[in-house]
Amino acid sequence: MPELEPKPTSAARITLSRIMTVVETNLLGTVHGGVIMKMVDDTAGAAAQRHAGGPAVTAAMDGMTFLEPVQVGDLVHAHAQVNWAGRTSMEVGVKVVAEPWNRAGEQAKRVATAYLVFVAVDADGQPQSIPPVRPETAEDHRRFREAQIRRESRLARRAAITASREQ
Repeated sequence: MPELEPKPTSAARITLSRIMTVVETNLLGTVHGGVIMKMVDDTAGAAAQRHAGGPAVTAAMDGMTFLEPVQVGDLVHAHAQVNWAGRTSMEVGVKVVAEPWNRAGEQAKRVATAYLVFVAVDADGQPQSIPPVRPETAEDHRRFREAQIRRESRLARRAAITASREQ
């Protein structure tokens, strides 16, 4: 199979934005974490599909950290980019920020971060080859290196669990 031409990280960057309403609240009156998780998955999926040039499905959420609560009325932005790509899978990093609805001009605050793994699939749902990522900036190179560390950790954890089941 021929080697695919690397894609620059900027080719798949995407931002999705939403105003949070009372419909999305939990019992504490803040936006439910699941609403933010869905937004993260949607944004990451759009970035993955842009990079793959076709369908990509969520294979794993490597980590999701909630840093601050989101309030009703906040304008929430999820920023995603493909950090690393292998033969058929890729890691997408997502940063979520919120702007307060009642304080115009106030700096947006980071409310969550997440790392997801996607697999590109063909029309039959089988894994499909994707291009490698070509980091463009120092930040992109840092994200690429850290994505490799997370991948190695996932693979080592899977191997350790498999080994423990064989005992």
